[in-house]
Amino acid sequence: MSAIVHDGAAVLGRHLQRVKQAPAIVVMTQTMPIVFLLFFGYVFGSAMAMPGEEYRAFLVPGMLVATAGNGIMNGMFAAAQDSHRGVMDRFRTMPMSRTAVPLGQAAADLVTSAVGMVPLLLVGLAMGWRIEGSAWEAAGAFGLLLLFRFATTWVGILLGLASQSEEAAGQLGSATFMLPLLSNAYLPTDGLPGWLRTVAEWNPISAVTTAVRDLFGNAPVPADAAWPVAHPVAGALAWSLLLIAVCAPLAVRRYSKG
Repeated sequence: MSAIVHDGAAVLGRHLQRVKQAPAIVVMTQTMPIVFLLFFGYVFGSAMAMPGEEYRAFLVPGMLVATAGNGIMNGMFAAAQDSHRGVMDRFRTMPMSRTAVPLGQAAADLVTSAVGMVPLLLVGLAMGWRIEGSAWEAAGAFGLLLLFRFATTWVGILLGLASQSEEAAGQLGSATFMLPLLSNAYLPTDGLPGWLRTVAEWNPISAVTTAVRDLFGNAPVPADAAWPVAHPVAGALAWSLLLIAVCAPLAVRRYSKG
């Protein structure tokens, strides 16, 4: 265990150093969610049945969860880049824990995403969004966001290690942009056709979004939804822990086999 912690901290430091050396990528990844928040909040908000401020209060938690879901894309691209540029091969020749390499990457992504939430939260507050729940509930919402980001990063690492090239990983990662659109992150699901509503409500993003909205006090939990959305905190925890339990061991195994 001590070897995993020590080696993982070294890999964490390496990834944070990469972030420091590529500020343009950081700015882009932090700016896009804000641009989407402003676009959806003021363009779509004017066309929604709910008033603009009410829609923006509904939207901000969804945008936070959609950003957390981007861990798939970021994890996939970073893992594919290291894998296909020989970095992983060099790590395998070193006397270090096999678990530490993907774990360090996931931990680094968690740190940067936690910091990256701050500008998005500030813009949301400027748009009129407010935390209506208690401090403990708000802390729980932030904890769920980080747990979900950690889980989606493991999904991305696994897919990145399994990818055939950096280009393939980039194309597949870009396709994950569709996942929030098939959820309740931006729009309520009660107006969707039956089959599409079922798909959207079993999307993990929907459970996490509903849980975050509930904990922030921004929207009630729909009683007639699928189980993960009707029991959002339990659903969000179940989805996140399931993704970690499945993808983390598979990612470590894939890295170890080369």
